[in-house]
Amino acid sequence: MEEFFKDIIPLSSSVMGVGALLVASFTSLFSVVNPLAAMPVFLSLTEENTETERNRTARKASIYMFLVLVIFLLMGTYILSFFGISLSGMRIAGGLVILRAGYSMLNPEKSGKKLSQEDKDAAMEKEDVSFSPLAMPLLSGPGSIAVVIGFGSQAQGPVDYVISAVAVFMTAFIAFGILRVSPWLVKYIGKSGMTVMTRMMGFIALCIGVQFIINGIAKFYGIG
Repeated sequence: MEEFFKDIIPLSSSVMGVGALLVASFTSLFSVVNPLAAMPVFLSLTEENTETERNRTARKASIYMFLVLVIFLLMGTYILSFFGISLSGMRIAGGLVILRAGYSMLNPEKSGKKLSQEDKDAAMEKEDVSFSPLAMPLLSGPGSIAVVIGFGSQAQGPVDYVISAVAVFMTAFIAFGILRVSPWLVKYIGKSGMTVMTRMMGFIALCIGVQFIINGIAKFYGIG
């Protein structure tokens, strides 16, 4: 698993320890999840809720997100084996998904994390929107699922799985914090500030997607 992150973040083997691997796992996952881009949808879906209800929805959405990503972390390799998907194929397909997500983050005004009008109308009729559409697909969408499956496929032992699970927990916890203070963030950071941060994370996601594809092609042809 360390080899995968050494390709993304050039660290020497002496530096790439548990802490560095955790940081690399967290940053790669957080940039793809990008809870900042989910704030406008979260606020629009909970605009009629009280502060207590909004905080409860944010907490439940983060818990659901954690559970979904951990399930794919642990079961992703078995899912690939069941469908006969090679690791190279998963990396290339995951890279394309992350590329698309990253590109949409570079253009948040046109193609950020948005729901169709039909999805919004359906969500407004629900009593609880924490699982759908907040946890899925806004927070734990195809891009983040592809990332955690990549974590699982690269894991070489229980320690790697624990590190990846901790990275997922950290991402979910920070996502909860961001959603909880989203009214304040939107007010004081403003639309332009959110756009800048979303674009920065989009560029990081693009780099991760490209590296996924490069790793997949290299493994398929036995290069490197």
